Amino acid sequence: MTKEQTKLILKQLHESKIKQLNELSPEEIERKRLTTRITTHTLRYLSEYFVEKGFEWIMPVILSKATDPLWPDPDFSIEKRIEIEIYGETVRTTHSMIVHKQVLVSLLAPRIFIFSPNIRIEKRERLNTGIHGYEFTQLDFEIRGASSADVRKFVEELLREYIAFLRARFSSELKELGTYDLLSFSIPFKVMDSREAEEKYGEKWPDILREELKEPLWIVNIPREFYDYEDEATGVWDNYDLYVPRVGEILSGARREYKYDKIVSKMKRDGVPLENYKVLLSLAKEGRLLPSAGAGIGVERLLLWVTGIEHIGELQLFPRVPGIVLEL
Repeated sequence: MTKEQTKLILKQLHESKIKQLNELSPEEIERKRLTTRITTHTLRYLSEYFVEKGFEWIMPVILSKATDPLWPDPDFSIEKRIEIEIYGETVRTTHSMIVHKQVLVSLLAPRIFIFSPNIRIEKRERLNTGIHGYEFTQLDFEIRGASSADVRKFVEELLREYIAFLRARFSSELKELGTYDLLSFSIPFKVMDSREAEEKYGEKWPDILREELKEPLWIVNIPREFYDYEDEATGVWDNYDLYVPRVGEILSGARREYKYDKIVSKMKRDGVPLENYKVLLSLAKEGRLLPSAGAGIGVERLLLWVTGIEHIGELQLFPRVPGIVLEL
């Protein structure tokens, strides 16, 4: 990075009000305490909810030969993929555990969830979006035999009960943060095709939706990676993203591809190396990769929505934002 680029990033960082803990005023520290309290009880609530619904809690994978290729996702913005050599093998830091989830629900348990640390080195200009970090946590879950409609209904009921819990237990904190009256919605959420969104709002539709939405909205039929189910006859994708006011996309999910020939065909079409997905392909070839559907919820983005914090770097206690590495 040139000195000029560094100066620009530091200027943007200053303007975005992202600070280390030791730089915060007493008022800012108190605001951090409020968001930390809500974070604590959000993590507790979500984990208990999933366990009570019959999900097995799985520990995350940090380094792997197989991770989400993030291609050809239309929202792709990775500046660098982190690869390291261990024990004579090349591994990558986890982008997401989608492939692992498919293996787990096929072989281990019909319902699983993971609080998965994800590392994605986003392009520097994404500092200004407020919703991107180069480290973040994803609540990943997968359900064997589920349809997209099943997952969307599950998420809607989860969010309804979660928001009711926050409003009942942390009303004073939400009122102080200014979001108590903003967290109201009805279910089921409305659904919009991505093609309709682009036709209505143009290529920048995700950014426009962030500003215009008053309630959560499902966006469906989004062309992306090989593991999302695609109808070969119509070209329609059986997937879904959840957008919420001000923050935008907080969840991404799909019904999964599970047939060997179709997965291989899509991998070759997209230039995805087959050798990185040997277990997945072996299970699919043997007919042991089972149909499933699931999603990943961005925990920090969910918290941005409920707390009203404007930038993920303000929410994170130790900011990990595109373009800059802060000292501890």
